[in-house]
Amino acid sequence: MSKAKKKVRIAFFDFADCEGCQLQLLYLNEAFLGVLEHCEIVNFREAISERSDDYDIAFIEGSITRKHDEERLKKIRGNAKIIIAYGACACIGGINGLRKRFTQDEAKEIVYKGREFPLEAGEPRPVHDIVKVDYYIHGCPTNNDETVKVLKSILLGKGYKVPNHSVCVECKLKENVCLFEKGQVCMGPVTRAGCDAWCISNGNTCYGCRGLLDNPAEQGQIDVLKNNGYSLEELTQRFDLYNACRMEADKK
Repeated sequence: MSKAKKKVRIAFFDFADCEGCQLQLLYLNEAFLGVLEHCEIVNFREAISERSDDYDIAFIEGSITRKHDEERLKKIRGNAKIIIAYGACACIGGINGLRKRFTQDEAKEIVYKGREFPLEAGEPRPVHDIVKVDYYIHGCPTNNDETVKVLKSILLGKGYKVPNHSVCVECKLKENVCLFEKGQVCMGPVTRAGCDAWCISNGNTCYGCRGLLDNPAEQGQIDVLKNNGYSLEELTQRFDLYNACRMEADKK
């Protein structure tokens, strides 16, 4: 009689984030349920009360802002065979990166105006600034189909490479009308694909939540925006929404 194959043990951890990506995962689709036949979730605060330090794969949601968060993350890295940066905050710093535009006192005054208490919050950083990341699942929130694709790749012993072409490619494949032709601004030309142009296909614009391409055609994007009546300041503000950490790093 053959011995039953041991299931891969998965843990979810959150840091500075809204936990929206973990909540997204709770909208289980059929494909994900199929993957779960080969996995066991041992840590997932949004779904189960059990806790375990014995896991193979650790999903990390959120950016890293405090010293004791660094220590906790390093401990998780030590326990896990594989680390997955899960969602925009973990992958690129996300919306938390806006904190880089303010001093701690300024940020405290904006968020907690008039309240006196000690605030422990450093500058947000993506997970790979602290520990080695094996896989990335981008987005705000993440896309469950991509999460399933990554898990399947791991279970099959294959690699998963995040797309390095723009969202515009996916828009063309879906035969979407370019938002610039509609008089709207879009971050698609410089944003990493992999979302299947979800936002544009559903009546919204691209905000760049999957992060900038490795070598984005920034000047081309600037020219497109200027030709459509948008200023460089407006462009910077749109980049900042999700990509402030990347933009700060590029300045150094």
